[in-house]
Amino acid sequence: MTENKKIYDLEERTAKFGEDAIRFCLKVPKGPVTNRLISQLVGATTSTGANYSEADDAESKQDFRHKIGICKKESRESKHFLRMLIVAVPELPELQDEARRLWQEAKELNLIFNAIFRKLK
Repeated sequence: MTENKKIYDLEERTAKFGEDAIRFCLKVPKGPVTNRLISQLVGATTSTGANYSEADDAESKQDFRHKIGICKKESRESKHFLRMLIVAVPELPELQDEARRLWQEAKELNLIFNAIFRKLK
């Protein structure tokens, strides 16, 4: 699969999002500010995929909606922590570009989960 091709399987796409965020965080210099942000970002990005997997196996429509709501929140939090990491490591332009790419993916996932959530009312 090419780098630019979008993945339409949300389980795979959210898993890849978490994996890419982990790889990104391994490149971020460790320190008192970045350590906390790294932990928060890894938690939010990997939770997005974990909760989508749980939604996919939901026991009811209400359970599905609840898990999608968590996906919505976690993808939004991912955008926040990526933004904070961009500020925390301004001296590393290669990380800035990667963070912006991950931020864009978090934004797209958040829009997808928002659309799914709204349709389930």
